[in-house]
Amino acid sequence: MRLAIITDSYAPLRSSAAVQLVDLANEFVAQGHDPLIICPTHEISDLYCCWEHENVHVLSIKAPNRRDLGYVRRTLAELCMPYCAMRALMKSPYKNVIFDGVIWYSPSIFHGPLVKAIKQKSHCRSYLVLRDIFPEWAVDMGLLGKGLPYLFFKFIEKFQYSMANVIGVQTYANQSYLKDWSHKPNRRVEVLQNWLAETSNTGCSIKVQNTILAGRKIFVYAGNMGVAQGIDLILHIAKILDSQRHDIGFLLVGRGSELKSLKKYAISECLTNVVFYNEINPAEVSGLYDQCDVGIVALDSRHRTHNIPGKFLSYIQNGLPVFACVNEGNDLLELISTNRIGLASTRLDPVKLAVLVQGMIDAPDHPADIETRCKTLAKELFSPEVAVRQIIRALQS
Repeated sequence: MRLAIITDSYAPLRSSAAVQLVDLANEFVAQGHDPLIICPTHEISDLYCCWEHENVHVLSIKAPNRRDLGYVRRTLAELCMPYCAMRALMKSPYKNVIFDGVIWYSPSIFHGPLVKAIKQKSHCRSYLVLRDIFPEWAVDMGLLGKGLPYLFFKFIEKFQYSMANVIGVQTYANQSYLKDWSHKPNRRVEVLQNWLAETSNTGCSIKVQNTILAGRKIFVYAGNMGVAQGIDLILHIAKILDSQRHDIGFLLVGRGSELKSLKKYAISECLTNVVFYNEINPAEVSGLYDQCDVGIVALDSRHRTHNIPGKFLSYIQNGLPVFACVNEGNDLLELISTNRIGLASTRLDPVKLAVLVQGMIDAPDHPADIETRCKTLAKELFSPEVAVRQIIRALQS
């Protein structure tokens, strides 16, 4: 099938979403399909740029910068983005291509007009990979009230959904959110698990043995450190354990809006069991995890929508058990417990959570058994092969 894949996260970006989209596109090629990545960026000077990444055709289009901006400026940039893409596509070598299907990844919620234009020209079905239920999560976090801005974003959100024939949510708990939408003809909601291709260990620029954490059991967090993640709870746990256990350390790797305040807290509390590093190349992740013992997943407890973060997949794919602090009802609670790949809790009390952290280190379960269970689950549920076959079935149905 000739496929248009729309995303604002792709190589050379290092985010988990960019890594996932690269893995997905590569797997489409491996299964005999012909994907075109359509990706807006502010980092090119021309209207568009055609290039290849690992045998995948990419159409980068010139769009306003949308990263690290205030809310108003970012919203205006997001609004312009699909129209910039439509203009660039119509002037590109792909202007006359007829697609057999269009797939898009959310976030962002603003791709609707571009999807509509492609569907109308190609008369094809569409698949929305929904990974960000916005604006609902922003309301949960207290970042957005239910005034005019909320109503505006709800309008954009509903328009996006109206362009989809099938929506793939990442957890069963999120299906109910789209219950009313799915009752209309020619619409279906299904669970599309996150995915991550296997990578080889090529080493890592971070050397834990050269830090103050050398010789300790390492709890690692690798990913975005924003409002939605609730990493401050992890630091409170670290503070409690700092004077109690000299065999446990916390390694936090990434970027995000809360990174500065998290570092400030660690310094102010003189924590000797926490080390921060900036974001690393995705190719280094396996080398990083090879030096660690447990992967951390942290989601703010105020979330009412649910997700399984890409970092969870990267942990279990590399054989790391998971320590997860998540919101009520999150699918990770049952997934981790049922498959015996770590501990998941909705508790907010750092004292009780510190006890769980110690229990993971002192647990009698053999590390090799946990590693096997983690890798088996990753292969069975969270592989790009499974995701691509599911999307293709939906587009052909």
